[in-house]
Amino acid sequence: MDLICLLPLDFLYFKVGVNSLLRLPRCLKYMAFFEFNSRLEAILSKAYVYRVIRITAYLLFSLHVNSCLYYWASSINGLGSTTWAYDGEGNSYLRCYYWAVKTLITIGGLPDPQTLFEIIFQLLNYFTGVFAFSVMIGQMRDVVGAATAGQTYYRSCMDNTVKYMTFYKIPRSVQNRVKTWYEFTWHSQGMLDEAELLKQLPEMMRLDIAIDVNYDIVSKVPLFQGCDRQMIFDMLKRLRSVVYLPNDYVCKKGEIGREMYIIQAGQVQVLGGSDGKTILVTLKAGSVFGEISLLALGGGNRRTANVVAHGFTNLFILDKKDLNEILVHYPESQKLLRKKARRMLKNNSKPKEEKGMSKDVLIIPPRAGTPKLFQAALAAAGRMGGKGRLAHIRWKLKELKALQAASASPIVPKSPASHTSPAGSRKSDDLRSEKTAVKSPVPSVVISVTPAPKNDEQILSVENEEKEGNN
Repeated sequence: MDLICLLPLDFLYFKVGVNSLLRLPRCLKYMAFFEFNSRLEAILSKAYVYRVIRITAYLLFSLHVNSCLYYWASSINGLGSTTWAYDGEGNSYLRCYYWAVKTLITIGGLPDPQTLFEIIFQLLNYFTGVFAFSVMIGQMRDVVGAATAGQTYYRSCMDNTVKYMTFYKIPRSVQNRVKTWYEFTWHSQGMLDEAELLKQLPEMMRLDIAIDVNYDIVSKVPLFQGCDRQMIFDMLKRLRSVVYLPNDYVCKKGEIGREMYIIQAGQVQVLGGSDGKTILVTLKAGSVFGEISLLALGGGNRRTANVVAHGFTNLFILDKKDLNEILVHYPESQKLLRKKARRMLKNNSKPKEEKGMSKDVLIIPPRAGTPKLFQAALAAAGRMGGKGRLAHIRWKLKELKALQAASASPIVPKSPASHTSPAGSRKSDDLRSEKTAVKSPVPSVVISVTPAPKNDEQILSVENEEKEGNN
């Protein structure tokens, strides 16, 4: 349309010749230029670069217009008519442009005007130059400041934090970790707090961004499967992003759980064992932990293990307070969540026994008893009254039980006379040193009891006479 509206004026060149006044109607389409700038800034990822280029172009165009006006003012009274006017030597455009630059920037060193027209023209140039140049420099500063506003805010926060830690004499190791957190958070996210940026957007836009960023992760959480879809949407808007440094504790065992964690990037390690440093499992991006602690179910809101960040880790956190505010409007989902939480808590509280191992493991197992089949054979031999090998073994077991019963019987304390009579003591020693022999019904076996060197012990021996006779 712009090209078509200009064609009639261009045709007039054939009749009147080239005349710059015929181009003046083009200025009526100046709004198209600003519309073009707005649309171009909307599609550029770094619009501040284009703004700097555009302001620079404004400045150069202003210098171009001023140089043209200076050439026009010089030609009115004649080129070279005064020391102030252009003398017509050299490249006219470059010399006039040089004069315009010195005038707008107010560098000085220009020749003094001679006529009244030259004085008025020079004064207007000075006033216009100071105003236009200051406006353009101010716009340039605003553009650069807006482009580096986030960086300035980051530096300000970091400097204030360092100043605070220095004032309170915080250990150097802690200060280094704080600085590392600031640097990594800024370089990974481009901002320190994403919530500040999203607060400026309308409710539906925030929801659309939250769904695109977080819905795929939250929808995989078993605790929230089957809940109202709108409840999950409301929950997505409450998630906040937090960065953890390597070896930072996300939560500790025994703490009251008030948050649920979703791993956005990085890994975390769940520690346990007697020393609390044994790696039980490593969770990667997309995993969720701490979801049961969001619902207070009879003490199930305490952490059961330590969770440590394994490398730089970015986590989404949902507070218990935010979840309770959401569940007020979704009673059915609240019942379902509590039911699932009870089931998950019950499954987690069951003792985990290793396969192939009994519940009570004895360090020294008891001695195995006599096999039932062998006991039945011994009882049958006793009823039949035989004299074979089984009858012999049966009789020997009875003798051993009798001796064990006799040794287990309480010892009668000695009378006072036994302590005062040397003869009595010698007699008891002789009896203690005697060897008692018992003949068994089987002629070839002799069972004897001999006192041991210790007073309370005896030695039981079984001898085979047939073998000794043969030997």
